[in-house]
Amino acid sequence: MPLGPEHPQEGRLNTFKAPVLVPHRTAALKEWWLGQGGGNTPNWDIAVACKVNGEDGLVLVEAKANVQELKAAGKWQDAKASAESRRNHDQIGRAIALAAKGLSDHCPGIELSHKAHYQLSNRIAFAWKLASLGVPTVLVYLGFLGDQGICDAGEPLVNDEQWQKLVGDHLEAIHAEKLLNGPVAVGASKFWLTVRSREVQVENYSPERVPRGKVRPAL
Repeated sequence: MPLGPEHPQEGRLNTFKAPVLVPHRTAALKEWWLGQGGGNTPNWDIAVACKVNGEDGLVLVEAKANVQELKAAGKWQDAKASAESRRNHDQIGRAIALAAKGLSDHCPGIELSHKAHYQLSNRIAFAWKLASLGVPTVLVYLGFLGDQGICDAGEPLVNDEQWQKLVGDHLEAIHAEKLLNGPVAVGASKFWLTVRSREVQVENYSPERVPRGKVRPAL
């Protein structure tokens, strides 16, 4: 996870050294997402190993600070993409489709896809896959409220009510609103999807000192 201006890198689960992600789970996660090809699994704003109801599990956080960051777009692919990139693109589509099928009993009509609402779809798909591998997972959509330091990037989130509605509207668009606040039982384990917010707390923040798009003000 990002630790500051000098270490802005986000985490990936295939390289995250959490004890619960034993080698066979890490390998299964990457193969599900990318097949036999190379490439990377998605970045996470925060990934934390923890106890979930007494079991080793994960908390995964998708953090946003402005309205425009929640997107309905699909996964873009360059027309000149390499053969491996095209294979990965197709495999990701299949991985998300498997998650949708696995969640269809809990959420009839759920429309997880790489063609629309891709970011939300892949977050839910990863929570589903981790639970299917026996990893209890809490997926948190976290809204940072009142971040005036990113006004040039879009409209800052104002309050919890606005944030809850924004996420709720996106979940309804893909018929996934029944996943909220779980638990959602998936084979060997469960996952939870929850929406939370908090005010941004600025400590000696100077926009000139922090590259835009790297990190937000200290929290």
